[in-house]
Amino acid sequence: MRRVAIASCIGTTIEFYDFFIYGTAAALVFPTVFFPALGATAGTVAAFATFAVAFIARPVGAMLFGHFGDRIGRKKTLVSTLLLMGLSTLLIGLLPGAETIGVAAPIILVLLRFAQGFAVGGEWAGATLLTAEYAPPGKRGLYAMFPQLGPAIAFALSSGTFLFTGLALGDTNDAFLTYGWRIPFLFSIVLVAIGLYMRLAIEETPVFRAEAAARAAAGDGTAATEKRTLPFLDALRYQTKEILLSAGALAIMFAFFYMGTAYLTSYATKTLGFSRPFVLVVGIAASLVFGLSIVLSALYSDRVGRRRVIMISCGFSVVWALALFPLLDTGSPAAFIVGMVVTLAIFGIAYGPCGALLPEMFHTRYRYTGAGLGYNLAGVLGGAIPPMLAAPLAASYGGIAIGVMLAVLGVLSLVCTRALVETRDRAL
Repeated sequence: MRRVAIASCIGTTIEFYDFFIYGTAAALVFPTVFFPALGATAGTVAAFATFAVAFIARPVGAMLFGHFGDRIGRKKTLVSTLLLMGLSTLLIGLLPGAETIGVAAPIILVLLRFAQGFAVGGEWAGATLLTAEYAPPGKRGLYAMFPQLGPAIAFALSSGTFLFTGLALGDTNDAFLTYGWRIPFLFSIVLVAIGLYMRLAIEETPVFRAEAAARAAAGDGTAATEKRTLPFLDALRYQTKEILLSAGALAIMFAFFYMGTAYLTSYATKTLGFSRPFVLVVGIAASLVFGLSIVLSALYSDRVGRRRVIMISCGFSVVWALALFPLLDTGSPAAFIVGMVVTLAIFGIAYGPCGALLPEMFHTRYRYTGAGLGYNLAGVLGGAIPPMLAAPLAASYGGIAIGVMLAVLGVLSLVCTRALVETRDRAL
């Protein structure tokens, strides 16, 4: 169990490190490197549009990798997602800018970003199933917490590598824009090698082995029927309601996270005028609070239930969304620190329990697919749209318009969470 927990945590850390360094780069350098002809505002919108492409790819990845995860096993599928993410990230680090290869640069960037989203779409559900299906009764929230810690560690790592790179290059912005930003992307291949070693060392989950054995024991007729039935279609046929409700319930969670990690980095440097090192140090500090909130909420969900804890997060998010940008627009460094820390802490409160919640909602034979679809559709609704709309909203109506958008999304998530059935005591 300890090996599975560590392997799942390391795996999601690597996957999300690769995913997040793109968000940091989109905020800091991509408008200049890949969209120099568009100007500051339009370049930022274009950079975050490429950021959003990954969220469109995530449900597609959830369907494909979910199919194989439900057919051939969680472990083999997770090895594939790790390799795809690592290769895509490495190639982004090697990609020439628009000044070198012209319009081909942003086109290739979009394709590689799609591949990143495709990989993450298959990663999360498999990693959480790995721990949830191994976990003993009454401790599923505890063990499903470990893959959930991956994003918090990854955000600290991505901010730390950009900070280290910037400090090593001094204040030479040209050096950072030319090659400095590439170092975090190239470094990811080392992390991928470590994660691959860990994932190859673990065994398939006992729940999946039991399901596979039951299918084999049922005879050839049942096996033939199983082959003709797609997990994706089964999930939609029998649990469409659960997929849609989980997507709506987790939408504000994604919005807060990607606004906090990607958009606020851009807002702080370009609108508020804070230095890049200051913003990255705040990101590292906020990730520590983020990780702590994940741990505490996951443990608490084993006592009071997943649904109640996520509703608390949704309630806080509605109030905080309206207060966040007026607070940031004071221009105070302290206000930015509070804004970043509280935003990620509220996200962490919901993120801790959802690692157990989604696997508990779906039947074993299409659990990988169903959990992945619910999670990644939430990513489209909350993670793709708000960061892309934020820059034009702020330019036209000020930061409060972003807060209103987030508050509306928070109300939607609160309503959907209220409609969910508590799953804490369900057997997998």
